[in-house]
Amino acid sequence: MKPAKLVKYFLQIAGLIVINKAGFYVVEYFNLLIPGNVAGMVFLLILLWTKIVRLEWFEEASDFLVKHLSFFFVSISVGLMTLGGVLANNGIQLAVILIFSAVIGMSFAGITAHILANRKEGAKAGNANNDF
Repeated sequence: MKPAKLVKYFLQIAGLIVINKAGFYVVEYFNLLIPGNVAGMVFLLILLWTKIVRLEWFEEASDFLVKHLSFFFVSISVGLMTLGGVLANNGIQLAVILIFSAVIGMSFAGITAHILANRKEGAKAGNANNDF
């Protein structure tokens, strides 16, 4: 990998870390009941939405991180091995919670995709009538 590209990745990841840390500091300062990383993601969304930062500033590093996302779950998987007793005692409750939250997440994603697809089809249909 070229040194210039490596520096670019480093700066992009550093920018993402700064936004993430800002989320943690805001949550701690205002004593909010949400995780700091969620606040950081909301900050990033707001910064991208208002075009204070551009997607191109973080795109290559985020593509790299998503491409290697499974690597970040290795430590979590190893940590779960030490929680065998907790899983044995509360396994059914945890499974129900995980299934319920997965269903909610998939439903929300599906409904959102359906609404956006209908909106896009409606926009195309509206434009088709005005083309002549």
